[in-house]
Amino acid sequence: MRTRTSPSLLVVAAVAVGLAVNLAVQVAYGDLPPLPLLAGLTPLMLGIAELVLAAVLRARIRRRPGSRPVDAIATARAVALAKASSVAGAVLGGAWLGVLAYVLPLSGQVDAAGADTAGAIVGVIGSAVLLGAGLWLEYCLRIPDDRDDHRDDPERRRS
Repeated sequence: MRTRTSPSLLVVAAVAVGLAVNLAVQVAYGDLPPLPLLAGLTPLMLGIAELVLAAVLRARIRRRPGSRPVDAIATARAVALAKASSVAGAVLGGAWLGVLAYVLPLSGQVDAAGADTAGAIVGVIGSAVLLGAGLWLEYCLRIPDDRDDHRDDPERRRS
């Protein structure tokens, strides 16, 4: 894999979405239904599944004994999944942080904000797991000599 997911892209996406959601929550919080406590479990479960996939694929890419080689199409699909998951984790994490930034200061004064704080924390944790799993899967999909690919080719070293 040649192009890694840019951390700056993930930070910009998270901050932009977080600010937009925070503004929307400030304007319409009284009209919103309560946040379900378990809403953040979906990205958490996806992240856990992706961590398992990363472990399996890493063993196969490193050609550990007893593992089959990885099909090129499966690898391409896993790369797409990894990149999409890291961006989705950043966007969802930004959204949950935007909600949390609004409800956390109100949690001692407004009962609904207290309940929404717990849901937002679960969402932040689930999104962080999805983001981390996407980045880890992307890392695991590197070809073992990816880091040395510029040493042997003088033309590539110059670029």
